[in-house]
Amino acid sequence: MAKKRKRKYSRGAGREVESEMRRYKRGTARSGRRGRAGRVKSRKQAIAIALSKARKKGKRVPPRKT
Repeated sequence: MAKKRKRKYSRGAGREVESEMRRYKRGTARSGRRGRAGRVKSRKQAIAIALSKARKKGKRVPPRKT
């Protein structure tokens, strides 16, 4: 029988990324405090923002690489 693996990212974190990607595709995703820094220009940036939001909400996400 195959060994069951634990998810690295919670489903809630996945939903956070999903909604942020939607915002990115529409062109409404913003970065920085209260979106002052400007429009998100890359997919990687959008994913990083979503994971950061998920961490703040307490979802299960691996720690940031420093």
